[in-house]
Amino acid sequence: MKTLVTYFSASGVTKKVAERLAKAIDADIMEIVPAERYTEADLDWRDKTSRSTLEMTDKSSRPAIVKGELNPEDYDVICVGFPIWWYTCPRIINTFMESFDHSGKTIIPFATSGGSSIDKAVEDLKTAYPKAIWKEGKLMNNATEEDLQNLVK
Repeated sequence: MKTLVTYFSASGVTKKVAERLAKAIDADIMEIVPAERYTEADLDWRDKTSRSTLEMTDKSSRPAIVKGELNPEDYDVICVGFPIWWYTCPRIINTFMESFDHSGKTIIPFATSGGSSIDKAVEDLKTAYPKAIWKEGKLMNNATEEDLQNLVK
């Protein structure tokens, strides 16, 4: 089975985990790149007018992304990584999921977080994209090599 690790990382934490995961499971890797990069001010969750706050309070928000060099439709298994924002995945993950036909694809979510669980994010994704075959999501903040390899087993 052909596996792709995709990820969105605003500060670099999720990127590091994604790179380690791709290496551990010998998968291709692709960053989910926002058309407009996030600044520190954009990520200030305490500011009710910051870009991330406005996106997360609008469930229909779909931040634009740059088309990746790889096509997720060419893969059987897609690991989707992201930081937890407001107890769920950033809206840019919805943009990514809606950018390809994920019907019948095995999707494995993984996340990094400063204290929240991945449970609500996984529930939200399963509800929004029921045509995918969802596997258990995992927080990977302090993932060991064994944790990384077990994610796709």
